[in-house]
Amino acid sequence: MAAPNGTAEPTTESHNLPPVVGINFGNSYASIAEGLAESIANEDGERQIACALSFHGEQMYIGSPAKQQLVKNSENTIIGFRNLIGKKFSEITSEDITPNSAPVIQHPDEPDVAAYKVEVLTTPAALPTKKTQTPAASAAATPAPEPVPTDRILSVSEVTTIFIGSLLQSASDFLGKKIQGAVITVPPHFTPAQVEALEKAATDAGVKVYQTLEEAAATLITTSSALWAATLRADRTQLYVDLGSSSLSLSVVENREGLGHVVASSSTTSIGANQIDDKLVTFFAADFTKKNKVPLKVCPATEVQDKRAEAKLRLAIEHTKRTLSASPGAATCSVESLKDGYDFTGSVNRMRFDMLAKPVYSAVSAAVSDLLKSAGVDAHQIDEIVYVGGTSCLPGLDEEIGLSVGFPEDVATPFSMGTVVGGGIGDPTTILARGSAVQAALLHTLEEDDLRAAFSTSVEAPALGATVALYVPGAEAGIVALLKDTPLPARRVQVFEVEVTESSKAFGFELWEIEQTVRVEKVKPPKVVYSDDEGGADEDDEEEEEIEEKHKETKKVTLLGAATADAKLAIQTKGKGPDAGKWFTTVEATVVVTEAGALSFDVKEIGEGGAVLSIEIS
Repeated sequence: MAAPNGTAEPTTESHNLPPVVGINFGNSYASIAEGLAESIANEDGERQIACALSFHGEQMYIGSPAKQQLVKNSENTIIGFRNLIGKKFSEITSEDITPNSAPVIQHPDEPDVAAYKVEVLTTPAALPTKKTQTPAASAAATPAPEPVPTDRILSVSEVTTIFIGSLLQSASDFLGKKIQGAVITVPPHFTPAQVEALEKAATDAGVKVYQTLEEAAATLITTSSALWAATLRADRTQLYVDLGSSSLSLSVVENREGLGHVVASSSTTSIGANQIDDKLVTFFAADFTKKNKVPLKVCPATEVQDKRAEAKLRLAIEHTKRTLSASPGAATCSVESLKDGYDFTGSVNRMRFDMLAKPVYSAVSAAVSDLLKSAGVDAHQIDEIVYVGGTSCLPGLDEEIGLSVGFPEDVATPFSMGTVVGGGIGDPTTILARGSAVQAALLHTLEEDDLRAAFSTSVEAPALGATVALYVPGAEAGIVALLKDTPLPARRVQVFEVEVTESSKAFGFELWEIEQTVRVEKVKPPKVVYSDDEGGADEDDEEEEEIEEKHKETKKVTLLGAATADAKLAIQTKGKGPDAGKWFTTVEATVVVTEAGALSFDVKEIGEGGAVLSIEIS
């Protein structure tokens, strides 16, 4: 967007919202959300705002209008600057620099500072006039000076400040009030120097940065909300797959009623969505050459015409990818005057696209498998896969990961829950901004001293080392009270029925430390018999290969304590069912583990005068 010409009309509800936002600042796109986690659209109606600045004459463009300038004005268009924030010029490699962007140079006035050099038009100061001339004669003799081309040097920090300032302006226009605070996401591969530089750039843009939030933490906040997890267990193991334009971040997180413990994580810059774009651009370039007999070399392009054609294709395939994400049919790519005056219209169906993207899908799947193996986590122990980023909206990626890694069929994903697109709570493109907005709204309520105390240390909370379960003596299956890796201190309350012995009217429990494992069983698939088979199986038929079936199991490890109590409120069942004549009572079990690891277990029979038993383990 250019400097905003119009302002979004604030709604009645927006006037009551806290003046804080969450910002997801990616390398290709950014997004904003307000305090109630609603994603904000900018003045152009975009929720995904391109991280781009462009200078043309005396005009500065930001967002999608700036990205359009890559076709004929790439030398004055700045993209991919997020990854350079906080890096010294001597630390930047060729892999850090985005092709077809304004040149990255060393700042002429600041040592070892990375900067961009662009050309702008500026109007020189008018020459002084002689006092003897009348104003009319002076104006006639000295015409207004014409704008002249001038080099402008912008440090990476200055570019970031300008861009974040535009995001804040969009949010301010939406809320109808000045933004007072923000929480900004940072990727896991950011160094402390980069985080500090990002905070300073945002502060220079005129906003107080409450916190820079790691992307995994922002994802946890969003996926723990009531809207997201309405049909999911409060305690579950999540896998975060964040496929950005230039990097892949993975995390295995134990989500315990909104508190998270990171079991393992990885980040690599060798896998990114840009590689998929390269495949698609190359595919359409070859199609153009085949149809028009005009050579077009891309990825990388060397000639000026080829560079412009590649830029046009990269802009056009954004729509192509969005169509493929939302529809199982074919998607088109249309470009006017792609090269030598020839227009181009091509199409690609989802099967062909998935074949082109297969190397990237496979690399992501391999990275997921490596992470699970290093963490000692079986794929069948993952309850939910959370996808983050626009490329994660592609169904082919989910299918490849599911088949290659071997997740269970009932694993929850945005695709299985039907929330993968549309700007809703489950949209991968808005997850990070929404989580940051919720955090910002929370921190906005703290006093200055409390805010400083909250982030004076970054020590991660201790976590429970083993799963704790309740067993009725003699029962094969237990009731899980606290799962392994639950952040401490922790407290869980469960209500359930327990069978009472008929003779003594007593009930009891054992508290066990258990191990949850996955048992692998090899079985032969059922033989398919066709209706035209007369003599049964042919002697030459090859024996069916065995397949693996996985089953979750629990095993008792250590008895922590046991207790019994006389039931006072037991009731005998009636009827003719399998439980007829048995005695039951309803109990409430509370398990508490302190930060030091001390465990206490209380069971209370529900009802006035009910029995109570307790176990304490230091």
